[in-house]
Formats: sequence, C-alpha cells, structure tokens
Amino acid sequence: MDASLLAGWDNFYVIVGSAAGGLTGLTFVVIALVQDARGVNPQGLRGFVTPTIVHFGCVLLLAAYLSMPRQSIASLSAALAVLGLAGVGYGGVIVVNMRRHGGYAPVLEDWIWNAALPTLAYALLLATAVLIWRRPAQTLYGVAACALLLLLIGIRNAWDIAVWMTVNRKRPET
Repeated sequence: MDASLLAGWDNFYVIVGSAAGGLTGLTFVVIALVQDARGVNPQGLRGFVTPTIVHFGCVLLLAAYLSMPRQSIASLSAALAVLGLAGVGYGGVIVVNMRRHGGYAPVLEDWIWNAALPTLAYALLLATAVLIWRRPAQTLYGVAACALLLLLIGIRNAWDIAVWMTVNRKRPET
C-alpha cells in the first residue's frame, strides 16, 4: 500500500477520534450526575445508553487504527471486516434489547436511530473491507463517511437520552 494513501487523513481522524472520546466521557458524566441526583426514572436507559457509548467507542477505535503508521491493504481490510461484522452483530443485540425493555415502548424514530441506521453504518463498514482491495483511495472516503455517520448517530442518540431523562424526571414526593 502506498504510504501516502492514509497521510492526508491524519487531521480528519484526530478530530473525529477526539470528538468521539470527548462525547463518550461527557455521556459518562451525565449518567453519573443523573445517578447521583436519583431524579430520573432509569427505565429505558440501559437499552439506549450502552449502544451510544459503543458507537462512540467504535469511532474512536477506527480513528486510532487508521492513524497507526505502516498500514497495509490487508491490515485495513481485516480491521474493517472485524469492526463491520461486530457492529452488524451488535445491531442484532440492540434490537433484542429494545424489544425486551420494559417500561418504555420504542417508537419508529427509536428503531431508526438506535437500530437501523447504526446497523447500516456497520454493514457499509463491512463493505469497505472488500472494496478497499480494488479502490483504496476512494474507499477511504466511505470509511470516513461511516465514522461520521456513527458519530452523528451517537450525538443524536445522546441528545435524545438527555431530553428523555429531563422530561421523565421523577417528581419528589411531598
């Protein structure tokens, strides 16, 4: 693989990876503050918070891996395949967790943003594992699009969680 192929992507993955890392930490802080306040109904959080953290973590992992020096087509293809397969499998886990969840019935918007779009992003990542052998330079744009899609899904879902926690705050008994 041409060493200069990934050289132009350094700043992109530093920015995207930093955003994913920062948003992961911020999500942990928000959840910890909510737990301390004990003012939010916890139903619905487990099935939605963990996938959001996983998507941020995937973006961070992808950014770190693509920033590593001396990558080859084979190493990139293998990593993209593993991450894509794991993500598609995790999409199935998300669906199961959303169906099992008591106390909250997911609406269409929840299914789209929490199950369908992330699974699609991971499936596209899996497709890039194959495409990178034929058109590596062009495929890197597809990988970047998948990273951005997962980051934006995570941001949207984290916002949805924060709004849900605020709206469904338990009222103190008087």
